[in-house]
Amino acid sequence: MPRPSKPRIIGVQPEICNFKPRGIPAKKLKAVNLTLDEYEAVRLADYEGLSHEDASVLMNISRPTFSRLVEKARVKIATFLIEGTELCIAGGNVHFQERGCHMCKEGLPDSRMERRRHNCPSTVGAE
Repeated sequence: MPRPSKPRIIGVQPEICNFKPRGIPAKKLKAVNLTLDEYEAVRLADYEGLSHEDASVLMNISRPTFSRLVEKARVKIATFLIEGTELCIAGGNVHFQERGCHMCKEGLPDSRMERRRHNCPSTVGAE
């Protein structure tokens, strides 16, 4: 019997949790479930561009565990894209913890677009 996994720390909840091909009723689609910890792993590695080492520290898991999460998530996302399934983001053993800017540690806005435009005060004037 494997030991239970400890909760993974998630910094941002997804703004949209379901994706499906347009024009096909959800009843007719096979669903692929992406857990919140897999979502967070892809977000940190691919969207934020963090190294697996840095991202694993933020999620409070080991680097090999983080790499396995990213790999599982990428397979599920590829299945969604290639086979045209429904992608649902939910579940997993997670604990939400708000994080600020990785440069200045200040809180970031709730909206993803506002976070992308965030000008870190620690880098202003450093150029």
